[in-house]
Amino acid sequence: MTQAQASTQSDPQPSASSGSSVDAERSPDTLPMSGLRVIDVGTFLAGPYAASMLGEFGAEILKVEHPIAGDPMRRFGTESKRHDATLAWLSEGRNKKSVTLDLRQPEGVALFLKLVAKSDVLIENFRPGTMEEWGLGWDQLSQANPALVMLRVSGYGQTGPYRHRSGFAHIAHGFAGLSYLAGFPNETPVVPGTVPLGDYLSSLYGAIGILIALRHRELTGEGQIIDIGIYEAVFRQMDEIAAAYGLFGKVRQREGSGSFVAVPHGHFRTVDDKWVAIACTTDKMFERFAAVMGKPELAAKDRYGNQRKRLAARDEVNRIVNEWVGSQTRDAVMTLCVDGEVPIGKVNSIADIFADEHFQARGNLARVDEEGVGEVVVPGVVPTLSETPGRISNLGPPLGNATYEVMRELLGIPAEEIKRLRQRRII
Repeated sequence: MTQAQASTQSDPQPSASSGSSVDAERSPDTLPMSGLRVIDVGTFLAGPYAASMLGEFGAEILKVEHPIAGDPMRRFGTESKRHDATLAWLSEGRNKKSVTLDLRQPEGVALFLKLVAKSDVLIENFRPGTMEEWGLGWDQLSQANPALVMLRVSGYGQTGPYRHRSGFAHIAHGFAGLSYLAGFPNETPVVPGTVPLGDYLSSLYGAIGILIALRHRELTGEGQIIDIGIYEAVFRQMDEIAAAYGLFGKVRQREGSGSFVAVPHGHFRTVDDKWVAIACTTDKMFERFAAVMGKPELAAKDRYGNQRKRLAARDEVNRIVNEWVGSQTRDAVMTLCVDGEVPIGKVNSIADIFADEHFQARGNLARVDEEGVGEVVVPGVVPTLSETPGRISNLGPPLGNATYEVMRELLGIPAEEIKRLRQRRII
């Protein structure tokens, strides 16, 4: 039983999830986060994605949105057949219930604090100070629920000289040093993929922080704040660059598709105009690759059989590999290298992914029927747990689809009062 459930055990009004949680406890397929109630009041992706992941493993996710427009994510990306939902919203708003509430009005704030008192986790990603301006700073929130765990995601974190600057994943990629490394030598740094990687990474760290904070609460009864800057989540992935600069003043530069630590290690074009990724990180791997290419002499110690010699002759080694790969179809290269135990993979387009048997076998492509849209294919649940695998209960919900349920059943507000709140556009 969660802290929030324990604190409302004697409340005569049933919670929105109390019935399903009790039933779930008796069910053999109970998910590990069942009984946890999470309020997601953020927008777009950094932070809210953490809520989606918790929802995949059983948490009840209440997505609090503005009554008029809702989360801007609803209008971000490719349009679907549903007027209030892009494909991005359908995919990343999964496993949530939408509750409309205007936090810029005092009555909305009061209702929100009542909701906080009956919840376990709060996730927000506004510019630092915004929640405080609404009267929803940590002092007010922790007074309403001393056991609350609060995840705060922002561009630069809650402290520091840049804390009030706006931040997005694209900005974080540059600020954290990732974009500087993306692209080819002496050319314009490129966006490292067209996806908001920083938003996903900060949410992943946020989800980990929530689980750690819940463990602490289990031991002490105390809630706490988790503070993440999007750039920090990106910077944490930057392997040894900090140590290399701190010790030796080394500034890593853009290397295209290659790597300064190994060769051949990059992307190579096949004769049928497709691409493969090859990674030979040891002398033994290169020996196997040389044999696969029909050039075993390349792996001799006086040629390229030594990693340092290969690195010194990077351009020549890559030329040889490019010529060989460029003479083969992708299927042929894949077969030869896989059979020869050379690390290789396709550089897949999304069309390739849909056709790939491994993606199908692992359940990486989840097919969900969405009313008014049809079958929508979204990324499956990660990670895979042997005993309590996650699930997708619904895609991004219609705006306000659970407002009445939450107000009436969880907060115990009379129907007439709910009607008045709707008329005043507080909900």
